[in-house]
Amino acid sequence: MSLVVSPPRAAAREDALERLLGDIAVSVHSQQRIFAPVDEMVALEPDAVSLIYVLAGSVRVLGDDRLPDSFTTGDALLGSGRCKATLRVPAGSRVLVSRLGLAESAAHLGALLPPMAWIRGFDELEPAAAALAQHIGVEVPDRHVERDGDMVICRMMATMLVQSMIRAWAALGCAPAGWPSRTGDLFLDRVLDAVGDDPGREWTVEQMASVAALSRSVFAERFHAALGLSPVSYVTEVRMETAKGMLDAGCSVSETSRSLGYGSDEGFSRAFRRATGVTPSRWRARGRTPVPA
Repeated sequence: MSLVVSPPRAAAREDALERLLGDIAVSVHSQQRIFAPVDEMVALEPDAVSLIYVLAGSVRVLGDDRLPDSFTTGDALLGSGRCKATLRVPAGSRVLVSRLGLAESAAHLGALLPPMAWIRGFDELEPAAAALAQHIGVEVPDRHVERDGDMVICRMMATMLVQSMIRAWAALGCAPAGWPSRTGDLFLDRVLDAVGDDPGREWTVEQMASVAALSRSVFAERFHAALGLSPVSYVTEVRMETAKGMLDAGCSVSETSRSLGYGSDEGFSRAFRRATGVTPSRWRARGRTPVPA
């Protein structure tokens, strides 16, 4: 009997991917199966996770030269909201368009999602998920009859689709070297995981260095070299991403502020406005109410 052992680096990547997929959770803003009787343009929302699956025909993405000219039946596209793009759906084509948000518990994973990932032959790589995509979303929103538990089921189905798209994208070799590690350093990755798991903790450089099992000076130097920002700035970044998710989910400004470790709503509001350009209350009032799908 022979025993196949994965190389350490490969095993580490597999573990990191398993953790990423396990931690992914989304909220549903809207999901619609679009049948285009005439050519139709659909803008992908910034700051939202977009999930596109071509049910029949073809779709073209405008605004991103890195993507192919068109996607055809069985192809999928996953956008993290960091790139602006518009879909051109030709007459006769059918496409699933899901507008999602990362759940509060997964907000820190946004930076790990590809800006725009396309998966040729998604239906062959992930047949179960592709079959699910055939039945997600509503075709005529005004005629949709809501049933008890719709949002729970929709969140679970959308989460599975996102997980499957990420896995397929990685399996095709499209991920950058070292992904899904943000640093390529297992010691620093421990810190990112810890901050992501508890962004409201009063993190100091000393505490983060302790998690990394490094001295304060070595940790700070390695952290800045790997991520291009200080540990304290990183904590703020994670808190702001988490805050967006909480506000989108309907949490109050005060609840969000307390959960993220701010001593006052005013201090949180100033930090949020510096990061996003708008106040938390305005962000919350944008009308992102989840709808049945």
